[in-house]
Amino acid sequence: MIRIPPSLKHRRFFYLWLGQLLSIAGTQMQIWALFWHIRTLTDQPIALGGVGLARILPIVFFSLVGGVIADSFDRRKILLITQSAAALLALALGLLTQSGQITIWLIYALTALQAVAIAFDSPARQALVPNLVPAKDLPNAFSMTSTAWQTGAILGPALSGFVIAFGGQEAVYYINAISYLAVIVALILIGPVSQTKTDRIAGVSWNSIREGIQFIVNKPIILATMLLDFVATFFASANTLMPIIARDVLHVGVLEYGWLSAAQSVGAVIAALIVSQLHELRRQGQLFLGSVVVFGLATVVFGASSSLVLAWFALAVTGAADSVSTIIRNTIRQLQTPDHIRGRMTSVNQIFFQGGPQLGEVEAGVMAQLFGAPLAIITGGIGCIVGLGLIIRKWPLLLTYNGDEHLPAGAPAD
Repeated sequence: MIRIPPSLKHRRFFYLWLGQLLSIAGTQMQIWALFWHIRTLTDQPIALGGVGLARILPIVFFSLVGGVIADSFDRRKILLITQSAAALLALALGLLTQSGQITIWLIYALTALQAVAIAFDSPARQALVPNLVPAKDLPNAFSMTSTAWQTGAILGPALSGFVIAFGGQEAVYYINAISYLAVIVALILIGPVSQTKTDRIAGVSWNSIREGIQFIVNKPIILATMLLDFVATFFASANTLMPIIARDVLHVGVLEYGWLSAAQSVGAVIAALIVSQLHELRRQGQLFLGSVVVFGLATVVFGASSSLVLAWFALAVTGAADSVSTIIRNTIRQLQTPDHIRGRMTSVNQIFFQGGPQLGEVEAGVMAQLFGAPLAIITGGIGCIVGLGLIIRKWPLLLTYNGDEHLPAGAPAD
């Protein structure tokens, strides 16, 4: 019998979860539409890799500052500002596209500005979750957050093909702008949220940034999961090559491209729902490492596929494996981190979490330009597994991590 996940019984987390579910669908719709848009403007694979560069540079420059801001100021108010800014940027993208003034360079510029908003948004949002649920429900909260992300990532890409085909490219961007209202309304309904602060966090300073970095360096289990996350997504990230695979390898159109883009999220939602029904996860380290191996192998299968059905299922497996990995690594990091430094930990993690796939998109674009998209994807999957082996050799503690080696965290139930 399916039960209501315990984290959703906490009213304030439920509001945030539902708002994210609706908003992420719009965001994912825009992400995949951007890839198609750029492929329409040019047939050069390296141009698709430019999106990754436009996303990661602002995150590298602003993420550490965003973490200090999340620990120094009201996280809920930070989210209200970042979500509003992202909505306005999506609206600008739609207006420029509709008026015929859009160029690849304008797409890069607006994408970079949205990445600035993300650099401040992500630390505040992830650090807010433990303030909304008690520690015992935190793994479930991250499982449900993953479910929200992946459900939105199913609806968004699947609908993007239909919206582009029948409403035009700009319609996707307008819908995304409207979708941000869901999170804004949720944040208003949540009301004030208490968070732990220390006298040392009086604002943005190098000392406060350094404290966050030093904390991670002194926590091998957190550092190892961050590095593994970066390595796996750097080598095995192939999202930007999806339009090329769809058009030039599988020979399908925009509607099939939307279905293919949603495949990873279908697998991820199934995996996240299964995890949400489990009372607890044991041998989390082994489960985490196993999911990365499956992720790499499925990426190889996808790169070698010439059938739409096989490619779809391979992507679904990568999504399921990545979902399990995401749930476990987020739980490890948040439970191992005290509240007063949680925003800074998340900001450093964001550099790894966002840097891996975004730089991976640049790498994939260059490799595809030189050797073709299928070979770029296959070698990426192999690189993911090789990188895993090197990290286990350096930090074997991942093999023995069980899941109950954590600090008390979270907030009282409401």
